[in-house]
Amino acid sequence: MSRIGKKPIPLPAGVTAKVDGGVFSVKGAQGELKLKFHSAMTVKVDEQAKQIVVVRPDDNRQNRALHGLTRSLVNNMVSGVVKPFEKKLEIIGVGYQASIGGKTLNLQVGFANVIKLPIPASVKCTLPDNTHIHLASADKQAVGQFAAVIRKVRPPEPYKGKGIRYEGEYVRRKAGKAFASGG
Repeated sequence: MSRIGKKPIPLPAGVTAKVDGGVFSVKGAQGELKLKFHSAMTVKVDEQAKQIVVVRPDDNRQNRALHGLTRSLVNNMVSGVVKPFEKKLEIIGVGYQASIGGKTLNLQVGFANVIKLPIPASVKCTLPDNTHIHLASADKQAVGQFAAVIRKVRPPEPYKGKGIRYEGEYVRRKAGKAFASGG
């Protein structure tokens, strides 16, 4: 039995969950999320015990894999509507900066033009200053994907360390040509 899949998911106070057909939906203080789960899995919401249980039909290899996956996705949804998931990015480089214009994130990161990225509706994007980006959302996948899209615009390079990186990310630095030859 899947160790992750067999654990029940506690339902916090103020969170309502329901299953309608093959769609699981959860509603909380941070918003509402829906998930269309695999037809082989069964998601049961127990209101009396205040928990959610994911059940699989048999020990087939695919069902074992889907069991843990479905439970993790449901758990992330429940915890996301209680406390939003966050990603923090920092921009390092002379003249590199970010700004928000309406529903777009504008990045000036050493290119001739300004990179404009549309901010997804479910993600809240804030700029404490022009070199830090804070993303928050109840949907873990949406906030992680948007953070990856931002980082991909100008990933940190190993020689000077310039670029967009996650806050606290270690970038391995390399010595340049002048130090490599030794002569």
